[in-house]
Amino acid sequence: MRELILGGARSGKSAYAEMRAAESGCAVRVVVTAQAGDEEMAQRIALHRGRRPAHWTVIEAPHDLAGALISACADDHFVLVDCLTLWLSNLLMSLDEHSPALPEVFVRERDRLLDCLPALPGHLALVSNEVGWGIVPMGRLSRVFADEAGRLHQAVAARCERVTLVAAGLPLALKQQ
Repeated sequence: MRELILGGARSGKSAYAEMRAAESGCAVRVVVTAQAGDEEMAQRIALHRGRRPAHWTVIEAPHDLAGALISACADDHFVLVDCLTLWLSNLLMSLDEHSPALPEVFVRERDRLLDCLPALPGHLALVSNEVGWGIVPMGRLSRVFADEAGRLHQAVAARCERVTLVAAGLPLALKQQ
């Protein structure tokens, strides 16, 4: 079963996904996409790491998310991805401000992720930031990020049996099959 868990910054979406993983009764693997590019991000990563039980397996996948999922997903496992929007940021960092084309690495890795999702065994929860409820960003990279996050969420949601929105720590089921 695949689940997309969306929410804003500090909405409680990661904590909700971690609770779902802990309650599953399965072995848990966490696929993390963040990279500590500065001290503030390192602190955020440490906060997330500190909340997770020590026996959960952590897999770092800042770029090759599809490959990590193909390796990590199994019938008797709960795999938690935290998070899609950080992965998207990693892939879009090579965006050419003067070219209308998306980075080849982004197109390739997005397509690989979307292609592998339907066949993955076990329980998979994909956490992501909902960024489309604000104003249209001023810079090109920010606009492309918001647009591609929205497109990615729609495509992932179509491939998931369950979609949950988390606000103020409260989950709201948007899709359940």
